[in-house]
Amino acid sequence: MKQTEDKKLIREQAVTDNQWQVLNKFTEARIGLGRAGPSQTTKDLLAFQLAHARAQDAVNTPVNWHQLESSIQSLSLPSIHLHSQASDRACYLQRPDLGRRLNDDSRQSLQSWKQAYDQPVELCVVVADGLSATAIEAQATSMLRQLIDDLLQSGFETPLVCLADQARVAIGDEIAEILDAEFVLVLIGERPGLSSPNSLGIYFSYQAKTGFTDAKRNCLSNIRPEGLSFAEASQRLIWLMKEAKRLKLSGVTLKDESQVNTQIDTKKQLNLLLSSPTSI
Repeated sequence: MKQTEDKKLIREQAVTDNQWQVLNKFTEARIGLGRAGPSQTTKDLLAFQLAHARAQDAVNTPVNWHQLESSIQSLSLPSIHLHSQASDRACYLQRPDLGRRLNDDSRQSLQSWKQAYDQPVELCVVVADGLSATAIEAQATSMLRQLIDDLLQSGFETPLVCLADQARVAIGDEIAEILDAEFVLVLIGERPGLSSPNSLGIYFSYQAKTGFTDAKRNCLSNIRPEGLSFAEASQRLIWLMKEAKRLKLSGVTLKDESQVNTQIDTKKQLNLLLSSPTSI
């Protein structure tokens, strides 16, 4: 027992705390890390390695499309499963260009769906794995549920959902062109950070065509419980869609000037620049 206590005391004496550690309660960023001599503490090193492993898993782990498709069907949304020209994950990561285009079978399936539907398509939602399966599995269904409610309340039609395997943002342009869709939303797993392996991004385009550049798209990012909420992201998307319909454009010429009402408890707001670490 005494030996254990002695080891604990030695460890505590070896670690030099950082006075900014108190700020960790306000952010997921790695700030205020202590040190043991000139090095990181074992605790912080292991936490970093765990975060790095989670980011790698988010990139390399395949999406459970069967489970995701079942979740989307529970929302009573029509859906179709598509695949890019990237044959597998290794190809997808090494050939970004192939992730931007549909393979032949998917293109034919989408064309057949369009012919059978035989109506104008107002909105198409593309759910693409991107660089984070974790984000898609954790956030996509909840984001869609929030978005559908807001779309219907705003007078928009129920969208077709395209599940795009091994896909990048620009695959939405080809899908929208085949469907002749007025709007396309691409929900995609964002490149994972060490504190955010589950971040969802949404790219919006008006009358998208193959060859569109990023200048033609509007983007919302960091959609997750710890970042931009589903409700706020949905409200901003609805605003963008209404403005795009009015102005007949999207991208850099469509400025997001939506005034989203958020409830902020001003009593809990702190000015970190005016407060000392010990008074926070």
